[in-house]
Amino acid sequence: MSSHGGGVPSAAESLPPSSGRSSEKLSLPSLQSKMKCDPEGYESELLLLRSQFQSSLELFREQAKMSFTSVSGFGFDSTVAKDLSDRVMILSHVTPFYPQHLADFPKQLADLLSDAARSLPSGLRCDLTRSLILLLNRKVIDIGETLSLFMELQTLGDKVLKKLAFDHVVHSIKRMNQKHKNEAKNRALQNVMFRDLNQEDEARAKIALVTLCELHRRKVWFDDRTANAICRASLHPAPRIMIAALSFLLDYEKIENDEDSDDSSSDDESASPQVVLNKHTIYKASHQGTTASKKKKKLKLQRAMRSLKKQQRRSSEKGTNSQYSPLNHLIDPQGFAESLLSRLQTCNERFEVKMMMLKLIARTAGLHRLILLKFYPFVQKYIQPHQRDVINLIAAVVQACHDMVPPDAVEPLFKQIVNQFVHDRSRPEAITVGLNAVREICMRMPLVTSEFSSSVKISVFNDLCLIEIYHATPMRAGLASMIGQPFDEKLMNEDLLQDLALYKKSHEKAVSVAARSLITLFREVCPSLLVKKDRGRPVDPTARPKAYGEVDVATDVIGAELLLENSSKKRKFSDFNDQLMAGDTSLRALKKMAGTTTVNSLPESTDGILSNEDFQRIKELKAKKEAERAMAQHGLSTSAGFKVRNSDELSTKRVDAATLEAHVRKKMSKDERLAMVKEGREDRGKYQARAAVKQKKTGGLSNKQKEHKKKMPLAAKRNKVTRTRIEKKKKNARAGKQFRGRKAWK
Repeated sequence: MSSHGGGVPSAAESLPPSSGRSSEKLSLPSLQSKMKCDPEGYESELLLLRSQFQSSLELFREQAKMSFTSVSGFGFDSTVAKDLSDRVMILSHVTPFYPQHLADFPKQLADLLSDAARSLPSGLRCDLTRSLILLLNRKVIDIGETLSLFMELQTLGDKVLKKLAFDHVVHSIKRMNQKHKNEAKNRALQNVMFRDLNQEDEARAKIALVTLCELHRRKVWFDDRTANAICRASLHPAPRIMIAALSFLLDYEKIENDEDSDDSSSDDESASPQVVLNKHTIYKASHQGTTASKKKKKLKLQRAMRSLKKQQRRSSEKGTNSQYSPLNHLIDPQGFAESLLSRLQTCNERFEVKMMMLKLIARTAGLHRLILLKFYPFVQKYIQPHQRDVINLIAAVVQACHDMVPPDAVEPLFKQIVNQFVHDRSRPEAITVGLNAVREICMRMPLVTSEFSSSVKISVFNDLCLIEIYHATPMRAGLASMIGQPFDEKLMNEDLLQDLALYKKSHEKAVSVAARSLITLFREVCPSLLVKKDRGRPVDPTARPKAYGEVDVATDVIGAELLLENSSKKRKFSDFNDQLMAGDTSLRALKKMAGTTTVNSLPESTDGILSNEDFQRIKELKAKKEAERAMAQHGLSTSAGFKVRNSDELSTKRVDAATLEAHVRKKMSKDERLAMVKEGREDRGKYQARAAVKQKKTGGLSNKQKEHKKKMPLAAKRNKVTRTRIEKKKKNARAGKQFRGRKAWK
């Protein structure tokens, strides 16, 4: 057998057979196949391959020490590298069949990669990595023993090797958790990742972060530890690690618009939500009006049904992770937000990075309803119409507002938005953004600092807002004067709201729509702040805004009032007739009937206990009310009012900056309308008059012409002649009695 470079046989040559067999020569792939079929019969070949591997490995290490010079220049001999790669590959394939003879082979392979990975040629390095992956897939070695090695291989700068090692780590951990999760093993692997993530080596930390993000995105490591590690990476001292973590956290959630989507897949679901629509509305959309109006009403009805199904599906998915974010798993959200805010105030990063940090702080504050009193004054100085990316900035401000923030902390920022954006000299786009921002903030914030200014005091110590309630005693009044002054200001007062409501008369449609949406909100929240003509007919004329710290506590079954309203309507006439019958016999009964008031209580027959039928009825009434509101939103009804979401729904949903902008379709010009009309006529033929089409008709007679040529029966002919004679006599009789008079002209 010939040898190359120190007596190592070439990979191209075949190995000689062992003694006792025929003298055929086998190539390495054929030998590998036969060794798998008959492991005991090919032990001598295995020993020969192992000795060749040891020789190639020793020769390779000697060349590395001596800086061997090849024909192509300085480096390793390609022939030796190829022989070593072939021997490693065949031994890795047959290792499961010879566990005793090749017990040290995986360790030798891992040691070679860990010690000399940077000095190895790229091709040999990739082949050794593939051989090690093959041993891992055959479960010869465990992923826990080689995870650090594969993380190190990704930092060498070899793109092929980096992708190979990264895919192997992700797929191995995913396959390990496919059937059941071994928490102890996962925790050990996570500790390796977390240790790399906290290192100062930027390349190693970046690889660990990317791996953790990929495993979390694929819901393999979908736990609190991984989510917290990713969130904490946004505080990493290396800017690249921080930016990568910020990008992952901000882009994880997909923004869901409240507008109706044309996704037809939601309509074809097997478990479709229950939709209750008014029969009269459906009849009007199909039978009343012209063809064009019926078509418009049908489209509106379809949009209303899609919107209603989407809302019902969201309400049914509240328990799932439809609005999931890694920020939900933060162990200390207050400390995390404060640390990120302090870094934002002192960092010198570019504007885009600062915006990402600001968005993440606002999202964390809104999601966990944190109190960050330093955040709002910091953002206030950037609220200017000419500020770069100001709409996203205002969206972050809206996201950070919730019912736990004191209104006096947001009031300067609120006034800054109104003064800078909503005035007569501002552009319509800026006015629209300002009005929409005012509406969103008023929807999320308590509008009144305290219902009674003498009973609620607010004090601030180290960014912690302390709310204390006092009674009117001299001692407590003195304590209040030491702690802080009482506040009786409102976030939105009557004069400001009426000034903003006047923009409903603007000629710009976007501005008028934004102003009307603000009026619609205050019709539900606090109608008393509006002028009489803007109040309309609110559902609750005595509604008032919540004071800071006020919470609605449910004292009855949710939705029981709908059951009461429905039952009271049914019993209205019967109860009135019964009272009248009692009033006929007694004057006292009539006086009692005149002074009775309606009491909101459940029927006496139920004794306050609802049955399954009552709960089903409540569900149907809720669906009917939602349907009325959806139809009113799309212009099909005027009976339903505006629904104000609660604080939990508003804090969970992410604020999209696009909702603050103007989205009004501009009026098309005449040329644009003609172009649209011509686009719709492309499939039509050239217009021709109906008479011209009839003249060009070819073929036989029409049915009407054929009826004229039918032969009538004899009785029908006689009847027709008689009828014609009688009509002629009557005509002549009338003609003789008529006075024609003298002609008025010659």
